[in-house]
Amino acid sequence: MMAEENKMREIRVAKVTVNMGVGQPGEGLKNAQTILEMITGTKSVQTQAKVRLPTWNIRPGLPIGAKTTLRKQKAQDFLKRAFLAKSNTLKKKNFDKMGNFGFGIREHIDLQGIKYDPKMGIRGFDVLVSLERPGYRVSKRKLGKGTIGRTHVITRDEGIAFVEKKFGVKVND
Repeated sequence: MMAEENKMREIRVAKVTVNMGVGQPGEGLKNAQTILEMITGTKSVQTQAKVRLPTWNIRPGLPIGAKTTLRKQKAQDFLKRAFLAKSNTLKKKNFDKMGNFGFGIREHIDLQGIKYDPKMGIRGFDVLVSLERPGYRVSKRKLGKGTIGRTHVITRDEGIAFVEKKFGVKVND
């Protein structure tokens, strides 16, 4: 009889964060938020600057970007569309040592089903994906917080294998 796979070792997509940096408040930021809401189907929030850059007139607290977070099935559906825009290829350097990964898409109209709107312009965005296993809540909960064991943490190679198997993405060196 074949041994069953351990359910606690299964890797899953915890969340997908889609963000778009604009660099300044105003009409461009509103357009970025509208584009994010259009491509993800969820509400977006503004992100604020954390550091002061006088040459670019950026100060802490100034809204300079937009982001949205996707979870569960919406995250997986969006990832499939985003991978198609990247021709189903990623680079190994896109993955960190914890198996999480991120990539950028130069033009939002590269996504399937998105039409060009001259009022909005063309904007690029970043897609950041966090992977987890069942039991990761232990490190995030308020009461009885614990640590994740070394053997339970996702490695870079496990993250790459998950993406290749689940989404059919080819990972190059």
